[in-house]
Order: sequence, then C-alpha cells, then structure tokens
Amino acid sequence: MATPTRTSHTLPGALGEILVDVRAASRDLAQPAVLLLHGFKGFKDYAFLPVYAEQLARSGFVAITASVSGSGVDSAGDFTLLERFASNTYSKELDDLGVVIAALQQGRLGVAPPSSIGLVGHSRGGGMALLLARETPAVGAVVSWSAIGQVRRHSDEELAVWKEHGTIKILHQRLRIHLPLHYTVVEDCLAHEHGRLSIPEAVRTLAQPWLQVHGTADGTVPVDEARTLAMHAQEALTQQLLVEGADHTFGTAHPWKGTSEAMDEVFNATTRFLSRHLE
Repeated sequence: MATPTRTSHTLPGALGEILVDVRAASRDLAQPAVLLLHGFKGFKDYAFLPVYAEQLARSGFVAITASVSGSGVDSAGDFTLLERFASNTYSKELDDLGVVIAALQQGRLGVAPPSSIGLVGHSRGGGMALLLARETPAVGAVVSWSAIGQVRRHSDEELAVWKEHGTIKILHQRLRIHLPLHYTVVEDCLAHEHGRLSIPEAVRTLAQPWLQVHGTADGTVPVDEARTLAMHAQEALTQQLLVEGADHTFGTAHPWKGTSEAMDEVFNATTRFLSRHLE
C-alpha cells in the first residue's frame, strides 16, 4: 500500500475555524473513513491521536483528526484562543462535528466521499462520538476510549458557585495556565442533558456496533462510570474491553513519548473492530 499523505483543511465552526487533518494512502477511491474525536482540553494533535491516525491510514482507512472551533488551540497547537474555549458547549461541539462529517461526505476534504464512516473518541470525545452517532445514520461503527458517561460533570453546589461568578477558571496541569469557562456551558448542559446531550439515551438507542474501551485504573473517568453506561447498551451491538490497570490515557502522555503495552492493545482492538464493521 502507498505511504499515507496528510493534508490540512479549515471549516467554518460555531466559534471560528475547525482545524482538520486528513491522512490517506489513496485519495481518489472511496474508502472507509474514521473521524477521531479529542477530549476536554484536547485537540487534533493530542498525544496518541495523530499516531493512531497514521496507523489507520496505513491500514487502508482515511483518518481524520479535527480540533473543534472551541478547543482553544491554534494551528500551532498552543492554547491562544481562550475566549473560544470559554464559550465551547457540548451542543456547539456536536454541531462542529456534524460540519466535519458533512464535508467528508461531500468530498470537500481532499479525498473521495467515503464508503463508510466510523468514529473513535477519547474521554469527552467518546461521549461526543456516541451522541454524534445517534444523529448521523451514515456512521457505521463507534469506538469510545475512556468515555464520559454523562455530560454533567459538576455537583449542584459547584454549579451554584459557577453561576454566581459567571466564569470560572480551571488549571491546565501540564501547561500550568488557567483556562476560563463561562456559565453558558452549564446552561447548555442543563437544557439538553436529558435530550440531545443524553449519553445514556444515545447508548440505549444506538443502532451501530459500539466498542467500549476503558482502563480499570482510570482516575479521571472511573471505570464504574463506564460500567453504568454499558448497562444502557444493546448487548448484541456492544463489545467491551476493560484494560486491566490502565489509566485515562492508557499509559501514554502528551507530548507523545512513545506507546505502551496498554495503548498498543487499544490500538489493535480498535482497528480490528473497525475493519470488521466498516467496508
């Protein structure tokens, strides 16, 4: 197979530009395509995402990584767009991902319209993948890595303080900078957590095969949250992989310092699953 090439694109998003990278070994023939979704404080070049995208492209898939318009990250990978980050809601992010899917289907990302579409999402991106699949019939398979099980991540007491202040700031541990978040993020969540943004309902009504991957030592999204979410799933469509002793990023880090045994297991299981369900 030919060596994959990478092209970069921009699309109009809810809060500005969506930054998109497309890796493919062939660009003229219809192939299965996989969209990789980053998590909270993530972006298209986060840790393992470009690494796995390259592997997918070498395995005969078109691999798409995208930074949603509210990621806060510029084309250099730096957190310079803080107002966008502060205003990013689940709904805006879901709308952005729909824009990427539409551009892919219409052949506007430098490759032929795909023969099928798969989604792989990490953390918040795993929850978004499940929500996106529910409203995108063209999606043929979904894989979640360390996925959140619900969009609401704060207690009533924390939300009350947030509402009082209007904006809170959260520490980015690696960069040691504070990132703002406006209360409009909460308003969107509360307005739609039982409707469009209900991840348990998305799982309950999911019409596509789903591979749920989670580390048993995940300290960010506990494995019990994954087990609870799986209780809503249709058994015939669902496969679960619990990686014993693995943390939220399966033993890897950003910036990328190399893979781990757990991450290799996740990569391989995901590729096998996608190969089985996408044509």
